[in-house]
Amino acid sequence: MARIVAIEHLTLDGVFQAPARADEDTRNGFGHGGWGIPGSDPKMQEVIGRAMTGGWSLLVGRTTYEDLHEAWAVRQPANPMTKALTGAQKFVASHDGGYEPRWENSTLLAGDAAEAARELKQGHDKTLVIFGSGKLLRALMRHGLVDELVLMVHPLVLGEGFRLFEAGQPPSTLTLSSQVSTATGVAILTYAFDGKDTAARSV
Repeated sequence: MARIVAIEHLTLDGVFQAPARADEDTRNGFGHGGWGIPGSDPKMQEVIGRAMTGGWSLLVGRTTYEDLHEAWAVRQPANPMTKALTGAQKFVASHDGGYEPRWENSTLLAGDAAEAARELKQGHDKTLVIFGSGKLLRALMRHGLVDELVLMVHPLVLGEGFRLFEAGQPPSTLTLSSQVSTATGVAILTYAFDGKDTAARSV
């Protein structure tokens, strides 16, 4: 059975929208894109690398998938990161059963995201890594499918933007398994989930 590991950049007030580029995600007029760049530090790649030890595949929502394809395969085809992402097996969650992923090595997970991810997790043999994909991640957390959450918390308050943990998120128990501080002031916090289906418990 595969593990699901979510890796997210957050501000102190919980915003995770568009940390990497000014044009990454401008929904709702968000004008702070690229806020995570000043906090970049080599320790981040070290932590991400450990999470991917033993082989990994990408599990993302459609919006994040399309952004990653545009940012790397389209804009930076010669970048080593593009080669890594292109070669990795990619699973794209979407309610649109007719959606056709454009990137090679991509598989559509249509319909209910939690159920599709549950089946994938049971039959896959590599770590499933999530970047971004807030809607997908929240659905998986509600159903106890996320094994590990790696939060890169930046010393920044934005006051607006999409937040990872929204109102209505069921209570969850997390256990801190690792904490790393970077020279840029980012706290990299790794949490293990209790593995319980909070959606079922709330019924």
